Order: sequence, then C-alpha cells, then structure tokens
Amino acid sequence: MIEDLSEITIFKGLAEEELKELDGYLKRERYNKRDIIFGEGDPSDFLYIVKKGKVKITKMSQEGKEIILEIISPGDMFGAVAVLQGFPYPANAVAMEKTEVIKLHRNALMRILDRFPSVMYCLAMNIGERMRGSHEMLKNIALERVEARIAALLLKLADKMGEDTEEGRAINMKLTKQDVADMVGTTVETSIRTMSKFKKRGLIKEKGGRVIITDLPALREISS
Repeated sequence: MIEDLSEITIFKGLAEEELKELDGYLKRERYNKRDIIFGEGDPSDFLYIVKKGKVKITKMSQEGKEIILEIISPGDMFGAVAVLQGFPYPANAVAMEKTEVIKLHRNALMRILDRFPSVMYCLAMNIGERMRGSHEMLKNIALERVEARIAALLLKLADKMGEDTEEGRAINMKLTKQDVADMVGTTVETSIRTMSKFKKRGLIKEKGGRVIITDLPALREISS
C-alpha cells in the first residue's frame, strides 16, 4: 500500500511542500474485485495511480478471449498516454482485488506538468519504460516458444512485485493458470502443462495461490 505521495513513481523527487500542493489536485476512489475502472473506448478524462491493490489492463481478442496486457501494482500509473494524447482509452482497466486508486483529471495534470517539470520528466521516463516492456512482450509472443514466454513473465512479475522468502522469490499476488495464459497469449491447458513442468524441474513452487521462484538462474536461462 502506498502511504504517501512520495512513494508514487512520478512524484518522487518533489519536496514535502510541493507534495502538499499537489495533493489538492488528487481524488481517491475505491473498487472491488472485478470492478471496471474504465472500458476500451471510454473518454480519457483521468490518469490513474494505484494506491492499494492491483489492476489489470486487458483487451478482448477477435474470438472474445480476454488478453492481459499488463498488471499495475501500487505506485504505478495507467491511462497516461491516452490522457496526454486526448484519445479514448485503448484498453480496459479492471480491479483484480480490492483496490484504491488516485485519479488526476487531464486539466489538473496539465497544470501540474507546467508547475513541476520534474513530474514531466518522470512521466516521460515511465511511459518510455512501459512502451519498451510492451514491445518486448509483443516480440516474445511473436517469436519465442511458450515456455520462454512464461519464464519471462514470471521473472518480470518477480522483479516488479516479488518478495524474498526462505523458499525463494515469491510473486506477491495470486496468479492463476488462466492469468498466465492470458498474459502470454496461449491456452490455459498449455499454461498448466508448462507450469507443471517448471515445478517438476524444481524451478518454481506454489503456496497459498502464490508462485515462488526457487531457481532464478535456471528460469532466466529458459527465458533468454
């Protein structure tokens, strides 16, 4: 959970007085699991920042299958590119659990970017990094075998929301086989088969709905 604004990626570097000034522009909102925060094609009025919980960014395939493009964890934002460019949201945003977000209206965002150039810099860097990640994901889906894509996904999630434990690096979210399939562009049957193979090889284990990576070097080798 984000306790204060200084923990939010794009606001890091602002002084305490500047953060207090910034707080007046922000709105808070809560969502339950599976609540739709915005839908594909909705007007892009707000930039969102996850304060607590997790949000998945999804699109529907031509066959009507949900594809998870990204998972947003506390401190990260979503909807920024659409807000800045003024086009409708290009995907859906759905709460994966009880979630609290901070909303920033486009007009307020423009005032903040004009008032605090460092926020503009952090925003641009964040968007650039996210676009690079999306490009890598699309390239992997197009070129890599499924086993490598799932290994790369687990490593990405472990880096973004991992927690070191005595058993290994735990991904701090409940991750179903369907979630894995939706994020790498495969079937749930293939996801189950691949995850079972990883478990038999001692690369991962599952505990309480969480995946624990027990052999990071071996998983990296599979993903490369």
